[in-house]
Amino acid sequence: MLHGIDPALNADVLYVLRAMGHGDDIVVCDANFPAEAIARQTAHGRLIRMDNITSPQAVRAILSVMPLDSFVEHPAERMEVVGNPDELPAIQREAQGEIDAVAQRDAGRDAWPMGSVERFAFYERAKQAYAVVVTGERRFYGCFILKKGVIPPP
Repeated sequence: MLHGIDPALNADVLYVLRAMGHGDDIVVCDANFPAEAIARQTAHGRLIRMDNITSPQAVRAILSVMPLDSFVEHPAERMEVVGNPDELPAIQREAQGEIDAVAQRDAGRDAWPMGSVERFAFYERAKQAYAVVVTGERRFYGCFILKKGVIPPP
């Protein structure tokens, strides 16, 4: 165990987060996502696992150590619900709550609404990410893209 590090962050996740640079994307996905096949096409090239937690819990853990990119409109994006792109399922509202907490902590704003990406476009974007993290999430649409920001000098 480490002080100040969420215990959900295993060595593989911490390695990837440290290796990523400003503007790199990390995908957090549910158990139904074609994670293994897509992860092979990313910069990291291997799937990262956080099997025993939900997607919102993984988002919270990752954002506890990784800043979001304040230079883009939507540093966090969600997979759209097929046939109803404006719907926000409970899982996505939970993840939005985690993102809003980071907005308050890091950017001095009350909220940071997620962007949305159509399902097949999400798959293509995921292939361009630095890495894919699969969770044990079984609810549908627990798939998110997070863009790494910067930590300013003191």
